[in-house]
Formats: sequence, structure tokens, C-alpha cells
Amino acid sequence: MNALRSILLRRETGIAVMIAAMGQMLVLVGRHVDLSMGSMLGLSAMITGMMFRDMPEIPWGFGFVVAIGVGAFLGLVNGTLVTVFKLPAIIVTLGTLNLYRGLTFIVSNARQVDRQFIPADLKGMSQTSPIFGIPWIIFMAFTVAILTYWFAMHTKVGRQIFALGSNPVAAPLRGIKVTQVTLLVFTIAGALSGLAGIMYASRWGFVNPSNTGFGFEFQVIAAVVIGGVSINGGVGSVLGVVLGVLLMGCVAAALPLLGIPGTAQGAIYGAVILVALLIDRSVRQQGIVSLKRVRA
Repeated sequence: MNALRSILLRRETGIAVMIAAMGQMLVLVGRHVDLSMGSMLGLSAMITGMMFRDMPEIPWGFGFVVAIGVGAFLGLVNGTLVTVFKLPAIIVTLGTLNLYRGLTFIVSNARQVDRQFIPADLKGMSQTSPIFGIPWIIFMAFTVAILTYWFAMHTKVGRQIFALGSNPVAAPLRGIKVTQVTLLVFTIAGALSGLAGIMYASRWGFVNPSNTGFGFEFQVIAAVVIGGVSINGGVGSVLGVVLGVLLMGCVAAALPLLGIPGTAQGAIYGAVILVALLIDRSVRQQGIVSLKRVRA
């Protein structure tokens, strides 16, 4: 239990990665990718932090509504650009990654929201709870994972996301509303990025426009693909993503013990993504060859 707590509360992995990874899983399963998650996290956290600073009378729980709402709106913008304007998701979210990061600096005037402005009750969520001494934010992360599993496996829309990712050409013929489903997955990804943002503020007690969420999207993608989610869509599981997050956490924890500096983590995340791509391609090619043999 202590090992789980240590891994999930690490800066390099943590609660924020697990929460956002659930949204990225849905996007990838739907045959897209979202590179703007770190910037959505940063902007959502900054707007929420500024609200706490400028309106201290606001109940701290309202911060969740604001963070999730901001994130959902940003995700909806991504989804609209992809569906309405028929732009590639990787290009759209690469652009909004920089756009949202720039907006974070603009709205904050490049100023950090300091620790004293973050409500004590919110910061207290990262402290131990009466239940086995596990912090509340860990319970929240696993609650998000359970809800994502239910949505993906036991709802009509969830199954449609998998069907769309497996065969986007046949999806409309099966009655799947491709535009609406795609908009939904990007909006969910944004909302979970917003939730991850306020969890970041809870964990660290401040919001800095320069580093909050910086490089976060690659941590999320690395955890998701190592958890078995296919970059080509249609394949993925919540359990695999959870294990991927924990595995990346173990890797991050092992680096100092191996004498590898923390600055090398970016290279490791990139290598993980590339290896996962190669494995996914190999598996798919073997599947195609096997199918041809069966037909022959």
C-alpha cells in the first residue's frame, strides 16, 4: 500500500497522469490523439487558482466545477476543429498545445498562484485519509478509472468509440454518429485534463504558468501506450492503462537508483512511445498475415 501511495504521488507520474490517461485512452481508441493535455491541465489549473486568489469567498469545491468546465470547453474546441473542419487531430492538438500554453501566460500575466491562495481543504486532499491512510486524491483517481471502465464497456456510446476506432469507414454504416462521438471523446479528454489540473494544485499547492503541465502529454501517452492502447485505434483497456501508469511510476522511481538524472525522463518517455508503436505495428501485421492464411 505504501508503494502504491509513493508511486502515485510522485511528480513524474502521479494522480494527474492517471486521471488524464483515461481521457487519452478514449481518444486513442477512437483513432485520434490529443497532444494538448498538458496545456489544458495548465490553463484549467491557472484559471481555477486565480479564482481562489481573487475570490477567496468561493467554496473550494466549486473549483472542481470550474477546472472541469474549462477543460471540457478546451477539449470541445479541439474536437470541433477535428470534426467540423476535418483537420488531423495530431496537427490540431499540436497547435492548441501552444495556444493554450500561451493563454496560460496571458491570463496569469506570467505570475504564479502561490501556496497561500490554494484552499487548505483542497491541499488537504493529498494528505492521508482515515481509510488505510490513503490520500483522498488516490481514491478520486481510481474512481475516475472505474467510471471510465463502466462508460467504455457498459454504455452504447462507449462501445461505439471502439467500433469507430476499429473501422472508421464502416462506422457510419452501422449507425454511429461519428461527429458526435468524436466531439464527445475530445470533450471528455479535456474535462479529465481539467480535473487533473486541480489535482495538481491539490498535490503541490501552487500553479506556475511556466511548468504546470509542461511535457505532461508525453507522460500520459507513454503510460497509455505501454498499457496496451493501440495508436491505430480500436484497442485498449482501463486496467491496462492503470498498469501502464504504475509501471511508468516504477521506472521514474528507479531512475535515481540507477544513477540516471531526472532530465533523461523525456528521452525515456519518447523511447517508450516508439517501442510501443513498433510492437503495435508488428502485432497488427501478424494479425493481417494470419487472416490472409485463414482466407487462403
